[in-house]
Amino acid sequence: MKNKVTTPKIKIRKGDLVKVIAGDSKGQQGKVLSVLITKSRILVEGVNLVSKHTKPNAATPNGGIIKKEAALHISNVALIDPKSGEITRVGRKLNADGKLVRVSKKSGEEIK
Repeated sequence: MKNKVTTPKIKIRKGDLVKVIAGDSKGQQGKVLSVLITKSRILVEGVNLVSKHTKPNAATPNGGIIKKEAALHISNVALIDPKSGEITRVGRKLNADGKLVRVSKKSGEEIK
């Protein structure tokens, strides 16, 4: 029998507005740039910046130190409710069309 490796169901998607709830960047918020499903990590715009030393090349003729976003673990961020602006958990419900959509647990509003 083969062991099946399952990836966790990630409730945060690219384009969502999230707030960091743990770590050095705690309290900052930003838009999700990408979700790394296999590693359970996300990249958030302007959050968890690290300094990357680069050598001169065609893209960066001068080289130098570049500030770049580093990945955060998915458990260290929380989705921001589109209605109230507070952090919320995510649930899933069937809408009027019979389609499964993400909903905010606090306000019950659909998350686009």
